Amino acid sequence: MRTNLRMAGLALAAFATAWSSLSKAAEISKSAEVQQTGMLDVANTLDYAPFEYLDADGKQTGIIIELAGEVAKLVGAKLDIQRTPFPSMIPGLAAGRFKIAWETFSATPERLKQVDFVMFLKAGLAVSTSPDKKAGFSGDTPLCGKRIGVSAGSASDFLVDKLSKECADKGQAAIEKSVFNSSTDIVQAVLSDRVDARMDDATASSYFEVTSKGQLVVLPTLYDVAPLGLAIAKDDKGTADMMVAALAELFKNGAYKAVLEKYGMGAYAIKEPYFVNSMDALRAD
Repeated sequence: MRTNLRMAGLALAAFATAWSSLSKAAEISKSAEVQQTGMLDVANTLDYAPFEYLDADGKQTGIIIELAGEVAKLVGAKLDIQRTPFPSMIPGLAAGRFKIAWETFSATPERLKQVDFVMFLKAGLAVSTSPDKKAGFSGDTPLCGKRIGVSAGSASDFLVDKLSKECADKGQAAIEKSVFNSSTDIVQAVLSDRVDARMDDATASSYFEVTSKGQLVVLPTLYDVAPLGLAIAKDDKGTADMMVAALAELFKNGAYKAVLEKYGMGAYAIKEPYFVNSMDALRAD
């Protein structure tokens, strides 16, 4: 009798959980595409740990992949990750090839001419180098005269140009910038001494220092601390509303915090997700 009651209780709890998920899906307004296809299509590089990468078994994983999976559950859709090179994402959104490009984008005036953003994280940019070269990055202008690798079209790409000009204005050697299509390529370039250092997102750089057991070490200076977001096509209100609402639920139910802390990134959480279609909409979170 007790066993039957216990089994009935477990079944009731499972039903309640399933009903709660279905209720949340009903509450969140789905985009027209999700309603029509039952799919949540997301463009992603799958090459930027800890945000997205393939594990040892070839499985898609990482902060963004897990958050996207939780969003898919909330809207009752199947997640489909479309592997896309980073430089192709904003042009792809503008051309209508996909509706969501989920990376850690920083909002810039140039990008906002083509796309809108939903902010879900904050971070800055950091420089990492091999341990034997760390001492060479010193003084008030540690990057002047150095060979720095960046991802094409990233915030680092633009910032290095700005910092290089500042070096020249001070009468110091300019930065020698090298542009790559993936973060993996930049890391290999540093390790093989084709560049002196890598400038990239601080969270990803810190994560690589830990997981690589110090193959690269992060320098102490942080640049351009700012909110980060996923990108959607300009004026796509249906997708924007869906993503803001779904992420807000993940913030509320604890899933957002749990995913970030799983990867040691809890310090980069923001208070709530929000929509950005102009530089004026950015918050100092």
